[in-house]
Amino acid sequence: MSLKDTPAKTPSAARLRKQAWYQQARWKRLVAMLFTAVVLAQVTGEQGARGDLFYALKENFTGSGLWIWLGIFLAIWAVREFLHAPVRAGVARIKEEAAKPASRPAELRPDDGFRLGRLHLWGPALVARATRLLSELFRTERYYRWGGLAALLGLLIVLPLLVSTFWQQVMVDQIGMFLLVAIGLNVVVGWAGMLDLGFIAFFAIGAYSAAFWTGGLPVEPPVELNNFLVIPVAVLTCLIAGVLLGAPTLRLRGDYLAIVTLGFHEIVYLTAKNWTDFTGGTRGASSDRFSIDLGFWSYEWGLDPAPYYWLQLAFIVGVLFLFIRLEHSRVGRAWTAIREDEVAAASTGVDTVRFKLLAFAIGASTSGIAGVIYASKLGFINSEMFLVLLSVLALSYVVFGGMGSIPGVLLGTAILVWLPEYLRDTVDPQDRYMYLGGLLVVMMIYRPQGLWPSRRRQRELRMTQEGTGSADALGAQPGGAQG
Repeated sequence: MSLKDTPAKTPSAARLRKQAWYQQARWKRLVAMLFTAVVLAQVTGEQGARGDLFYALKENFTGSGLWIWLGIFLAIWAVREFLHAPVRAGVARIKEEAAKPASRPAELRPDDGFRLGRLHLWGPALVARATRLLSELFRTERYYRWGGLAALLGLLIVLPLLVSTFWQQVMVDQIGMFLLVAIGLNVVVGWAGMLDLGFIAFFAIGAYSAAFWTGGLPVEPPVELNNFLVIPVAVLTCLIAGVLLGAPTLRLRGDYLAIVTLGFHEIVYLTAKNWTDFTGGTRGASSDRFSIDLGFWSYEWGLDPAPYYWLQLAFIVGVLFLFIRLEHSRVGRAWTAIREDEVAAASTGVDTVRFKLLAFAIGASTSGIAGVIYASKLGFINSEMFLVLLSVLALSYVVFGGMGSIPGVLLGTAILVWLPEYLRDTVDPQDRYMYLGGLLVVMMIYRPQGLWPSRRRQRELRMTQEGTGSADALGAQPGGAQG
């Protein structure tokens, strides 16, 4: 028998493409979820004992805590893997029905749903018709949307009157502060695609600007200013600092840029800590509170957090209005082009140097505002208030909410700042951020685009997963290649 008569033993292309069950993404996610559950059971369980090195391991792996965590993460995995597709298909069918025109006017009569002989209307068809009517209403009546936003703003205005003083403090000192920081960081990370791990340095610059220009530092200022007048000065200072950071890093991307921004934060932090003759070091410095004196009327912000909340809300609304306009402007489109492919953007005439500097400068400006409000509210600052952990937290809030999405950044920041405070009475302080970390892990496994992603970012991730695109908002490489 010749060699050409021997039957081929090579596997078919279909068999080569076939994956084993343990190589499928579903089971990989299960392993990741189980591993996360085991880690959380250990780090949130019993603490170690000095006389027994393995006491915590024995207690946490034999107690009920491990099974509770495993049950929670298994339930999340099962619901997401086996119920998500049917629910999504049902929603798609409802949307498809809603897009169809009514076959006859009688189908839209309001009393159809109450007729015993027409009970079939209570199914997806009725929901689809209701959805179609609402969508047509919102398309034709835009003022309903503005009415909804006005109602939300009204709720936010009266919110301090509905909560305790503790939650008012949380909303001012943490949620409001991080919202302003996250809005600025979203410009750098979400819109321009530059990873920044030292963004809280601009927040520190704004806080120390407030302390300096109000005469709170050991060095006397040329002229003492009111806190409201300090805000534009702090914004200008942060703009200059953003340009100084951006200028030497224009040729860096991805991890290299992140390392440089981290070094910038450490420079600012160590300067504030060690330059005691200027900043006061760890002893800290004081800052005046906001005040208004118009001659015929004056007001001074005191210890009550509610007035600071309304002041922060006014600044947040103003910044959001400006940034929403900026997102859809020529500058915003240039940032999008740089994020997706910097080389392609430069080849089409986009001045990448100028627009990247603009991203650093404009993003830093909101941190300057937050720093002034924060220092004026507390009346005291020191270098230990501006650790690098705050930069990491701010970045995680932006990623969790949805990079490039202003509503997502606001929602994600509010949730993740609220969660540790909500767990204050039930969870040990050392374990609060462990729950936050577990939530972030689950989010990155099942929804890497964020809680409320922008449409562009969602499309980029889908194209990357399908292998039809290579855009990455955190580290786009020249020509779109991934490093």
